[in-house]
Amino acid sequence: MSDKRKLQPSVSKGKNFPFQTAVVGWIDLLGYGAMISRAGFNPLHPESATAKRRLRKFHDVIASHSGRTFPSLVMNDGAVVYRDLSYRSASVTFDFLQRSWMLFNEINRLERNDGNPGARMVIAAGFRIRGRKAGMEATAGHFQSVMSRYTSGKITANQAIQEARRVKQSFDIIPQLQANFAFTKAYVAEQSGTAGGLSGSRCFVDLSLFAQPIPCCFEFEAPVDWMHEKLGLKTQFGPLKSLLPLNNNEKSYGAPTGVRDGLEVARHLADDDDVLAALRSYGSTSSRD
Repeated sequence: MSDKRKLQPSVSKGKNFPFQTAVVGWIDLLGYGAMISRAGFNPLHPESATAKRRLRKFHDVIASHSGRTFPSLVMNDGAVVYRDLSYRSASVTFDFLQRSWMLFNEINRLERNDGNPGARMVIAAGFRIRGRKAGMEATAGHFQSVMSRYTSGKITANQAIQEARRVKQSFDIIPQLQANFAFTKAYVAEQSGTAGGLSGSRCFVDLSLFAQPIPCCFEFEAPVDWMHEKLGLKTQFGPLKSLLPLNNNEKSYGAPTGVRDGLEVARHLADDDDVLAALRSYGSTSSRD
């Protein structure tokens, strides 16, 4: 095999840039709002109990699939999974796609068993601007104050424990989802639904994650040319039908030929073959997200 993966990576390990290339999957339960509406937004209505059970199952599945390299954020009947792509290896891209596909399928299996309309997922790529962990830093400061006063003898161990228990975050953010244009694209595209060409309980994948031809382990329906005129967003989504396991040759690389790494996705998104030079011109960053 003489493809690009045999070349030395052009980005050194641990190198940080002010901008990351991100991938985000937004998944939403179809028809959940209609269930609540039929209940008159009344928690005592029988339909509300059905909606609550549906929501709990959805949350439980998201939790069971989440992990350090596949974090999630649940927002009622919607959820987002996210990750920064690697500028050195396409295996991160492929791993995210595999996990997202498994999550999508398990949610819809349970949905079908319960006679519900299922969920729609949109996976999109985009740049994100690195930021601060503002909420976490504020809480950490309060906790450090407690420990400092305890070690200096100003408060007792019992007082320190009681005060630490009362430490609460009044403000928090997930840095990886702030100024994240992949998140924007995925959310807006999913919300466009049938009117935007993304109909039904299907998983739509941003085809900018692939070089041509599409790897044979991915089977897509006819691609959808999607755009949002007001936001100036556009891409081509592929409705994913199946995703086959890697063959033995591909396993050694962690991804099939044609799946792009973060640098290749960045080149495509920016329409600039020398995007790495542009990233380097901004210098490294000391952000800790």
